[in-house]
Amino acid sequence: MLNLHVFEARYKQMINECLAAGEGFGVALIAEGAEAGDPNVTPHDVGSIAEIVEVQPLPFDRYYISTVGRQRFRICEIVSREPYLTVEADVIEDDTAGDDETSRLGERVRALFLEYVQLAIEFSGSDATVELPDDPAATSFLIGDSLQIADAVKQRLLELGSTKKRLLAEEDFLQRLLPELRRMLERRRHRPRQEKFYGKYFSPN
Repeated sequence: MLNLHVFEARYKQMINECLAAGEGFGVALIAEGAEAGDPNVTPHDVGSIAEIVEVQPLPFDRYYISTVGRQRFRICEIVSREPYLTVEADVIEDDTAGDDETSRLGERVRALFLEYVQLAIEFSGSDATVELPDDPAATSFLIGDSLQIADAVKQRLLELGSTKKRLLAEEDFLQRLLPELRRMLERRRHRPRQEKFYGKYFSPN
């Protein structure tokens, strides 16, 4: 999911054209360049096609839009940079071979991720619910999107060519992260008792 406030003139034009044509638009992480407003940035080759699922018009021709990533693309050539970046691109079909090994891998990663969510909820103190799809490929993309990791790591997950490779990478990450999260939460659970003990028997000076 990607929610956007569209207010720049060129992006208002882009969204108007997308809505008129009933099409989505491409989203790609910047590889080189200062910011999204720089027309000379270089995007990563692989991005996602954002399907517009909800539009809320605002004054001065602005929009709030909600989008969902549906497919990946690979940029073949940059065609134009004005008024916004346009490219020639090929849609990437994921290798979603549904063998028993991938299904079992998906179940393992699903269990690890749900534990990660519960630990993150306890750590942050905010509530959240996550519903994972049954399909291993869809699960791999949703987990990749939901993990609190650097954009560069998410980009590497996005570029992996098969569900199995993506799930294996996510399994490795979660197996390394979960023990640290458990230790951090255990320390936090013991901290109130320690603070009470020291506050009662010792001067803070």
